[in-house]
Amino acid sequence: MNEENTMNMMNQAYVNEQQITPFAHRYQICVMASKRVSWRIEEDVIRGREFDATQKFLPDQLSRVNQWGFLTAEDKRFVSQIQGRTYANIFGLVERFINAKVLELGQHHVLGDQVALEALIRFSDEELKHQALFRRIEVMTGKVMPEGYYFTIDPNDVARAVLTKSTWAVLGLTCHIELFTQQHYRQSIAECEGLSPLYKDVFLFHWKEESQHAILDEIEWREEDRKLSHVQREQAVEDLMELVAAVDGILQQQAKADASYFIAVSRAAFTAQQQAAIAEQFLSAYRWQYIVSGIQHTRFTKVLSELTTQAQMTKINNALAPLIHSAG
Repeated sequence: MNEENTMNMMNQAYVNEQQITPFAHRYQICVMASKRVSWRIEEDVIRGREFDATQKFLPDQLSRVNQWGFLTAEDKRFVSQIQGRTYANIFGLVERFINAKVLELGQHHVLGDQVALEALIRFSDEELKHQALFRRIEVMTGKVMPEGYYFTIDPNDVARAVLTKSTWAVLGLTCHIELFTQQHYRQSIAECEGLSPLYKDVFLFHWKEESQHAILDEIEWREEDRKLSHVQREQAVEDLMELVAAVDGILQQQAKADASYFIAVSRAAFTAQQQAAIAEQFLSAYRWQYIVSGIQHTRFTKVLSELTTQAQMTKINNALAPLIHSAG
């Protein structure tokens, strides 16, 4: 075989490789974006700073603290700090199972589309970095907040449970999370004055990489959907609803812990009725933050409706209705 024929075969192999997936161009865009926005925890995000206990962490639009009606300004600030600390811990938790699933998906491309493989490897590397960032934030917030806070959920236990469900359902939940993460930053955290500058930067840099993660989530979700029979998709829809219910169980557990911590540390003498209201408000805020804001995201609703039948969408909406109502 002469050199020209060899080169032609190599060129054709390259062309064929690029045509392995209909999403090749979007994978490439994600790789380019990952390279462009790459950042380091200490040098770019932390930059030698510490948290300031006189500043809010989570904006009122997310904490919904202004709906409580009986808190002082000091108490409102403390609620934002508690919820902000939990917010970082929740993301550290979900990124454990997200990364595990991304590594699994990458195996499908090892001997296939190498651009897709690179995109998913970068996705995984960034998720590991995010987990390290949120562990760092937990230590740093713990230094400036009163003792008594605890995060009640083990990320590995959650990951093991989530990964027993269908890949379609896990990708649906992941897409939902990545989309509301971006929305929270753009519409609330970035626009809110008076927040801790360090806290804002944590989620600025997080948002920069989550933007391409959401694209990859959707690509992989659609790819997985193409493989399913009607019976398999029916089960996947059931799995997704079970995962949302499991998320709500986690939120109920953490809301109870955070409400107890707030009541114990606050200088106010709350009545029994107010203490019950505090617990309800923590849970309502968490349901809004981690479930409702995602399922009402226009992109998530669009993709989900394209991947399910009308009957399946009705089933999902009926299952979610009580959570939406309770989140106000």
